[in-house]
Amino acid sequence: MRVEDSQLKAFITDGNLIPPKELDVAAKEAKEDKKRLADVILAKKLLSEEELLKLEAYILGIPFIDLEGEEVPADILHIIPEPIAKKHNIIAYRKEKNGLEVAMLDPEDLQTIDFIRRKVRLKIFPRLTTTASIKHLLRQYEKSLEAEFGDIIREEASGVKASAERGEGADEGDLKQAAEELPIIRIVDTLLKHAVLENASDIHIEPQEKEVTVRYRIDGILHDAMTLPKQVHAGVVARIKILSNLKIDEHRLPQDGRFKLETDEYKYSLRVSILPVYDGEKIVMRLLPETSKALTLDALGFRGEALEHVHGAMRKPVGMLLVTGPTGSGKTTTLYSMMDILNTPSVNISTVEDPVEYRMQRINQTQIRPDIGLTFANGLRSLVRQDPNIIMVGEIRDKETADLAVNASLTGHLVLSTLHTNSAAGALPRLIDMGVEPFLIASTVNVIIAQRLVRKLCPARDVYQLSADEAKAFGSEAFEHESMLKILAEEKIKGSEKGFGGIEFSRPKATTDCPDGYKGRVGIYEILPITETIRQLIVQKASSDDILRQARKEGMRTMVEDGMIKAAQGLTSVEEVLRVITE
Repeated sequence: MRVEDSQLKAFITDGNLIPPKELDVAAKEAKEDKKRLADVILAKKLLSEEELLKLEAYILGIPFIDLEGEEVPADILHIIPEPIAKKHNIIAYRKEKNGLEVAMLDPEDLQTIDFIRRKVRLKIFPRLTTTASIKHLLRQYEKSLEAEFGDIIREEASGVKASAERGEGADEGDLKQAAEELPIIRIVDTLLKHAVLENASDIHIEPQEKEVTVRYRIDGILHDAMTLPKQVHAGVVARIKILSNLKIDEHRLPQDGRFKLETDEYKYSLRVSILPVYDGEKIVMRLLPETSKALTLDALGFRGEALEHVHGAMRKPVGMLLVTGPTGSGKTTTLYSMMDILNTPSVNISTVEDPVEYRMQRINQTQIRPDIGLTFANGLRSLVRQDPNIIMVGEIRDKETADLAVNASLTGHLVLSTLHTNSAAGALPRLIDMGVEPFLIASTVNVIIAQRLVRKLCPARDVYQLSADEAKAFGSEAFEHESMLKILAEEKIKGSEKGFGGIEFSRPKATTDCPDGYKGRVGIYEILPITETIRQLIVQKASSDDILRQARKEGMRTMVEDGMIKAAQGLTSVEEVLRVITE
């Protein structure tokens, strides 16, 4: 069963699916490069994968099925062993009396179909599906990982030697031996694999009096993942210390390290922090995917006029662009996305960071080392002598760094940096408090971004309309200003002309794939462009409230307003917006 290029071209022409000129160019390229016409069409994005597969399925007389988001019972899924499913992209998803329905990418793979037919002694009904569907179903094999972990604990934790239970009194040899025991290695490896599967950003291993709690941070929220017996704790800590190249017999002082986790499917850099606590040593590991690409500003959640202000500030060759927000609000990700846009062969970009979270090609990234005197200030002082066009300072923490950043922007550099303030307007008094002269701030800062991250709703959600009493119960400024409804109307939100009661909002709905009803996160922002009137207020040392009031007069939208727009669009919920704003 194979769709010939001539067949595919004829059906596309008959259906007028691709303009004839573009189809002829694709056919000519396929012939010259000895490629399949379908591959060239996909590469040129003339049709989507789903559209092309549906067409091929029609030509071949094979049903097309989209299984993305579907759950397959474990007993049916495991009819085809995981190694075969992964290697040949073929998965069983439905069993009937007269046969087994399998989803696959290549219906020409008759050898695999015949092998499975002989193995299961059932008639095989092939169905064509998408790459996304196959990936979704393959992940379901791994959902038994938590059960597998439980088996490891039950079967092997009891076999961990008593030496693994010893902490501060154990010598280096005992700890090395504990770290190399097979149960400990399997526990740590499975714990890491499970965290990757759950898309966790952090792993917390917390010793208690009689047990060890493991928690994962997923989409910004900590979740209990599992509980380990106390006797494995010292061995697990020793194992992670060895992986991170840390001193395994040091239990009194904090330690920081890194190691990498690599498989054929993923590549992560793990940043490790070990801190002595009352019942032992607590470990926090930050998982940083090395294969992920920088997101576009649109994908991060920037939109409309705010996005234009940010792009305008990035196009300027000099000045400062500041991103503010609490820890974990996505400031660094925003800066990395900006650097990815600015990263062209014609500019030299240098950074000074703590830590270097993602490696970026063609960008000179410096990790600060306060223990040897390499601070943000010293690193920035040296960077200026490296002939940079663009400088990224991980964080402005003190007067010296602030002064150097301001001076760098005055002497012909574009400076990107972050500040720990709760709002965009609050960044200006903060710089003044650090000792930076107001007239220097007014002449260097181009735009200030304040941000938070809200969890995105899964496709399955409960839709409802907000009653007046519910709106009042929230007690949020979003409902107190009539301007909010005006903004929603400007965004063409359906029902906004009737008030909040006419707008359809959404609540999370728990499903197997989304236990909390949320998956992934998106930013909510307020963008403060430094206009002439704002500059005058800065020079006058105006309060953040005065600056905010003027910015709102000039059209700035607050984070609450941006969040409410995203809630009305169904991206997130009202409760989630209010949770992050009031944290």
